[in-house]
Amino acid sequence: MTAEYAENEPRPSAADGSAGSTLPRTAAVIPAAGRGVRLGPGAPKALRALNGTPMLIHAARALAASRAVSTVVIVAPPDGEAEVRSLLDAHALDGGGRTEFLVVRGGATRQESVRLGLAAVPADVEIVLVHDAARPLVPVDTVDAVIETVRAGAPAVVPALPLADTVKEVEPGPKGEPEPVLATPERARLRAVQTPQGFDRATLVRAHESVTLAGEGATDDAGMVERLGLPVVVVPGHEEAFKVTRPLDLVLAEAVLARRKANRGF
Repeated sequence: MTAEYAENEPRPSAADGSAGSTLPRTAAVIPAAGRGVRLGPGAPKALRALNGTPMLIHAARALAASRAVSTVVIVAPPDGEAEVRSLLDAHALDGGGRTEFLVVRGGATRQESVRLGLAAVPADVEIVLVHDAARPLVPVDTVDAVIETVRAGAPAVVPALPLADTVKEVEPGPKGEPEPVLATPERARLRAVQTPQGFDRATLVRAHESVTLAGEGATDDAGMVERLGLPVVVVPGHEEAFKVTRPLDLVLAEAVLARRKANRGF
């Protein structure tokens, strides 16, 4: 008989790095300190409710569903550390003895928040995932595929999807004004990148120690690794790992959750 698992339920896999395994340990960092202004006024984006549960909780559960992930580090808003801890308690994210959940205070930029989360990762962890809290529905198979590819020797791995639309490179102009087209990239060579992005820990630490970007800092950790001249590889992403950025994305995410519930039969 073939075992069946609910969506994002922990399951055995080739990525299993649980106690007693000789495989390298994996931790995940979830930067959740951003405000997410495009979703409108209110709580920080990661704390917005999705089907009655904060997106951050959905995202943490999605990563913990992988048996390879032994630690999840949540980087809270600078003034929201206590609130995030309370949410973890309220939703019983105690790891069940398998996954450790840590909460640390974030910084002024995403890059700083990831760096602070990385600093909290246990010393014996060799692989680190960085995941957007605003991608609450990533399937566990995608998480495992990223981990397995890092274990196979890739210093940096990103899940991604082919583009459905033609893309134009333009000369940016004033908002609402016509913008001249500079080029039309070949769509077959383009991918829309998702998370979790996976890294050899030493590579990610080196990137955060070496790469400094002005303004809001780096918004893509794999891009920082590229700046070091190291290879980054792509694995197939998933259509349900989309980023919840605008109000319409919340509607789509609710629909995905409703479909999952219907498929599970309860």
